Amino acid sequence: MTGSQQKKPLYQRIGWLVAIWAGSVLALGVVSLLLRWFMSAAGMTS
Repeated sequence: MTGSQQKKPLYQRIGWLVAIWAGSVLALGVVSLLLRWFMSAAGMTS
């Protein structure tokens, strides 16, 4: 960071952290759901 840039407020930085975490959890859920569907379609049911 350069001297002219100010630090973002704490709530904004925490908000970004929560948003990125939630997005990654959602993406992981979608990938696992797709894997389950493909495995089910291939006849690999438990």
